[in-house]
Amino acid sequence: MISGAHVILYSQDAEADRVFIRDVLGFPGVDAGGGWLVLRLPPAEVAVHPSDEPPRHEFYLMCDDLDAQLREFRSQGVEITRQVSEQRWGRLTAIRLPSGAELPLYEPLHPTAHGL
Repeated sequence: MISGAHVILYSQDAEADRVFIRDVLGFPGVDAGGGWLVLRLPPAEVAVHPSDEPPRHEFYLMCDDLDAQLREFRSQGVEITRQVSEQRWGRLTAIRLPSGAELPLYEPLHPTAHGL
């Protein structure tokens, strides 16, 4: 029986990104051995989109109130890298990880599966 999913973010500064995800985003974690931090994510869902291009994967964080979340991030000095855009499926933005990578964040306007 499948019991969960494991997401991998490849980073040029993995330690800083792990600390950011733990301390700023507030995702607790466990030491998987040798100081290797594995972080708990909130409930998740997966969508499969059609494409004529080579396969790829994307990772987004979801929130219930994007404006409130962005105020909290700004108060913590988190860089917001994209203006909020209104999509047919939700309100989209992104934040900067310490490694320089962007992490998309959105407030869904569609029904979500993680509450099933």
